[in-house]
Amino acid sequence: MTPKWTPASRAAELPVSPAASVLAAVRVVLYEPQDPVNIAATVRAMKNMGFASLYLVRPVEYDPYRLEGIAHSTADVISRIVRCETIDEALAGCVLVVGSTARRRAAKRELTTPRAAATGILESCAAGPVALVFGREDKGLPNEVLDRAQLVVTIPTTEHASLNLAQAVLIALYELHLAAADTTRTLAPPRKDAPPATTDEFEKLFADAERALQQIDFFKTRFHEHIMRSVRTIFYRASPDSREIALLRAIFIEVIRTIDRITRRKAASGQE
Repeated sequence: MTPKWTPASRAAELPVSPAASVLAAVRVVLYEPQDPVNIAATVRAMKNMGFASLYLVRPVEYDPYRLEGIAHSTADVISRIVRCETIDEALAGCVLVVGSTARRRAAKRELTTPRAAATGILESCAAGPVALVFGREDKGLPNEVLDRAQLVVTIPTTEHASLNLAQAVLIALYELHLAAADTTRTLAPPRKDAPPATTDEFEKLFADAERALQQIDFFKTRFHEHIMRSVRTIFYRASPDSREIALLRAIFIEVIRTIDRITRRKAASGQE
């Protein structure tokens, strides 16, 4: 079934994400994308980094249902996609156009990086929509489209400068995401958090470690005091919590018990 696309003139009327920030003013524009997978990957990158507005200029045919099958939980971004026939439609109303290129063109345009450009792009967002324009997978942006950009960015790479379209989008959006301090996800704490270790727990650990080392005659040819001072330094530097110290103590105690069992077994069998 042919999807119903939102006209460019109505794009601004659509609701934005509840987590909208300054990034809501950024419009990602893909010029003649040729692979639906790259469109889906771009949608995923936008969702990851907090962007909601995607414009496609003469894209390859694609199925929105299939896009969400590739980029899970992105129906809100996909529903807002705006298809355009011309670059003029995609850039309408923008106060800044940022073009992306992987190579130096004949015109002596000043190139910058996504990171260096991020602050200025966000400042422009306060005045109106800002377009980030990315070109075809095979040829990039044609010169007549790049001519529309007031700012041209290139992603630093090795001599092999060819990036996948969606990868380039992700890098650009990531830099804006960081510059906007727009991270909304917090990592959950460990399921079983443990309190810091006490000095008493450390001392019990060192005593168990010392006993285990004595059991294996580790100090036989080494200076006892120096070894134990180094052991203390290593464990202090590792800064184990209370649960981790309990585990370490259990290891050393099991070493002692195992050697005791072996010793008793040998004694019972009459072995030296």
